[in-house]
Amino acid sequence: MTRPLIALFTLGFMSACGAKHAGTFEIGEATTEGDSSAATAEADGLWDNRSSADSLKAALTQYEAVVAMDPGNRHALEQLARGYYFLGDGHLDSNDDKQAAWDTAINFGKQCMGLNAEFRANLEKGDVDEVTAAEALTQADVPCTYWTASALGKWVGLQSLGVKLKNIPTVKAWIGRVEVLDNTYFYAATDRYWGAYWAAIPSFAGRDLDKSQSYFKKAIDAEPAHFGNRVLLASYWAEKTQDVSVFDENISYVLSNCPNTLDGLTPEQEAEQRKAQSLLDLRDELFIDAGTVAAPEITAPDCAPAVEEVPAAEEDTDAPEGEEAAEGTVEEATDTAEGSEAPAEDAAPEEAPATESAE
Repeated sequence: MTRPLIALFTLGFMSACGAKHAGTFEIGEATTEGDSSAATAEADGLWDNRSSADSLKAALTQYEAVVAMDPGNRHALEQLARGYYFLGDGHLDSNDDKQAAWDTAINFGKQCMGLNAEFRANLEKGDVDEVTAAEALTQADVPCTYWTASALGKWVGLQSLGVKLKNIPTVKAWIGRVEVLDNTYFYAATDRYWGAYWAAIPSFAGRDLDKSQSYFKKAIDAEPAHFGNRVLLASYWAEKTQDVSVFDENISYVLSNCPNTLDGLTPEQEAEQRKAQSLLDLRDELFIDAGTVAAPEITAPDCAPAVEEVPAAEEDTDAPEGEEAAEGTVEEATDTAEGSEAPAEDAAPEEAPATESAE
């Protein structure tokens, strides 16, 4: 399982050669003509089925078509940054494939961040770097900033030490800016990021397990049903403290609950369940005392959608009942037959509202 970048940091305590990610914040010009709204609708439909890698890839292709027609389309750019991140994190296996997906996510994410004219202008002037320029990012930039930072973090985790050291400050600055602008974004994403960060960095770089625990607690208190909060707690804080009981509690929660309880997040929740199962498979290797503590019992939930019962048709309370009703019906029918030119059968539909109601 690929760890986030924070598992490999040495955070500037040594110098090394490296380069920043080469992506730019330029918006670019349209390269094709067409109906971007139709392509967006098709992409959104495919996106809904992103549990399938093939459907996700098809959605990303369509979002790229949207950007080719409309380079400043924020929705498509956000989806491309998030989608390529998820492709690498939730579907791909090899590090080379993951790295390529995250690299693409960063490129589209930076283009999305470049929609902020002040942010882009500050960088173009050359008197500030990506860290300082982050102060210009606004609430509208939160989605593209978060997914770009997350993809950049994953990407540098697969790079050399020098590349890590060049890009770490940018990742921290962008996550920090999202925290300032909206610390509730994507189910307490910044809290779970810092929870993992403070547990994963080396002790000489300032590892703080108490701070890590406090961030994870904030994330889980805010979003207890989000599996990612619990998987990161189990894989970082619990592993570092060798607290197998906390590991078992949270892995059991993830694997014993349905992934479809958070609206629109089932694919991501399913991916977290796969991570949880991989961690459980490694339990004996991760914890020294694992052999002396019984493994958690996983109760497979029934996640089939509930079938809504159709209530039986109720009788029309206005319909005549009993003997009086029978007499009234006979009298009305007689009156109709004798005193009206309309044939008796024409009255039948009005005499049977209950039948119509049942149908």
